[in-house]
Amino acid sequence: MNRTTLLERRRIIVSDFRCTAGPGAKPFSEQYDSHSISYVRKGSFGCHCRGRFHELVAGSILVGHPGDEYTCTHDHVCGDECLSFFLDPELVEAIGDRAEIWRIGSVPPLAELMVLGELAQTAADGNSDIGLDEVGHMFASRFVEVVSGKPRKVGPDAARDRRRAVETALWIDAHSHRQIGLEDAAAQAGISPFHFLRLFSDVLGVTPHQYLVRSRLRHAARRLADDDSSITDIAYDVGFGDLSNFVRTFHRAAGVSPLRFRQASKGTMKGTMKGKRKILQERLALN
Repeated sequence: MNRTTLLERRRIIVSDFRCTAGPGAKPFSEQYDSHSISYVRKGSFGCHCRGRFHELVAGSILVGHPGDEYTCTHDHVCGDECLSFFLDPELVEAIGDRAEIWRIGSVPPLAELMVLGELAQTAADGNSDIGLDEVGHMFASRFVEVVSGKPRKVGPDAARDRRRAVETALWIDAHSHRQIGLEDAAAQAGISPFHFLRLFSDVLGVTPHQYLVRSRLRHAARRLADDDSSITDIAYDVGFGDLSNFVRTFHRAAGVSPLRFRQASKGTMKGTMKGKRKILQERLALN
């Protein structure tokens, strides 16, 4: 079993698990020290827990409860891959800590959870502007809603809550060149990360990390158009820690590379500039 930690925050840890065991391999047992939900993205395995046996396939979820022992087997296929979220007690309490939910053992492939599991994998691969910790909160919250049968409450209406979301968004924009996590923004708002994520998303229509990334892109676009700093310097100045990530993210948003965007803004692209700018404007309008 190979484990790679993808993200480690105070309230949530995200790990990638890859097992190569196959039929005939000796079953192995493990014990969790925290609540967890593990999304099976590939393969299959069996699991004995609390006197029950569970068969999990791609799209299933293994649910971990602190102190319980889990014995895994591979009787049918070789190996499996899981994306696992380990949650601290405060987050579990905020989401819903009823024992019958967290001792269910497993959840079959359900569309409501599979779509978030795949979104989480996309975030883990670096192909989404939603934070991996944000998807973890969403995934855990949706899991509790589906298992308990209780839908989430209506979003905030209080003027104070809406002001809190707006003021935090302004703070994120002003400090977007820094490394800002969900917990940092929640601390600025003065509420827990779980409640802050819901509040911010309900009021503004985007997650805090999406807003952070888009603020960085906005500042980068202005810099590309206004000054002659190198693209590398601009990428790091606005908060991107990796040049290739900046280029990929900017291209996904603008439809053109940072270099082509700069050339279009300064009128240095070859060919008919009017036509080039029209193409750029059309691409930007679609994003």
